Amino acid sequence: MAGKVAVITGANKGLGFAVVKALCQKYDGTIYLTARDKNRGLDAVETLKEIGLNPVFHQLDISDYNSVKKFAEFIKAKHGGVDVLVNNAAILEWDEVYPTYKAAKRSIDINYRSLLAIEEYLYPLLREEARVVNVSSPCAHLSNLKNNKWINILKDPNLRVEEINEFVDEYLESVKNKTFNKSDFADDGKHAEYRVSKIAFTALSMLQQRKYPKISINAVYPGHLKTDMANGGGKVEAEEAAKFILYLILDAQSVLKGKFFWDNWQIIDWLDSKADLGIPSVW
Repeated sequence: MAGKVAVITGANKGLGFAVVKALCQKYDGTIYLTARDKNRGLDAVETLKEIGLNPVFHQLDISDYNSVKKFAEFIKAKHGGVDVLVNNAAILEWDEVYPTYKAAKRSIDINYRSLLAIEEYLYPLLREEARVVNVSSPCAHLSNLKNNKWINILKDPNLRVEEINEFVDEYLESVKNKTFNKSDFADDGKHAEYRVSKIAFTALSMLQQRKYPKISINAVYPGHLKTDMANGGGKVEAEEAAKFILYLILDAQSVLKGKFFWDNWQIIDWLDSKADLGIPSVW
């Protein structure tokens, strides 16, 4: 049961795969490559084994509470705890610029509500001084919102999970009831479902840091990646972006907690809703 343990979600390809690959070369411990699809996950592990690396695969569907619970029970029984957690799994449906309610809810469930399940079942296993990296997006920055009511709620230093949920639910209701207002968001409300999910995801990340002060929880935008989510428009190789994730896992000072990092490795004020960060359309 002794030994360090690292868990990376959504790791059968893209950034998650690159993080596992890099971590296998530097981390003295058991590294779990997790993915929703068992066959793709096993194929990814086999690819790494062919070059002498030795991650372990475990199926994990972050949008399924039972799957998260089952995985947590396995980790607890086999290892007793977790030292590194990279929450990378996410979706962006490019074809749904102004999504249906069903598509919007799917994005919210995977990109945001999954972190609630992970907190419930995996966070109790995080050992003291564990490190959590939440892979975020420029669309997660508060400047993506133009609705002052939502901004003021999310900027409250005493923000509660219930209030984040209310923000998310209010957006979903506007889609369902066809009262969605494009002016509530940057970029004419394009892919608002992704912006809402990642804003909520990052707000929860900050809130969790206050709840778990002994561990390190940071959100990071790793760059405009050349992955499926970039829809062919990415600029940064996943292997290059993975270096930043590894820095936060292995080398960053322990005082770096509850921060939002930009792709230039600089800390950005997530609460600055008036910031001009040059945020373009979604990635």
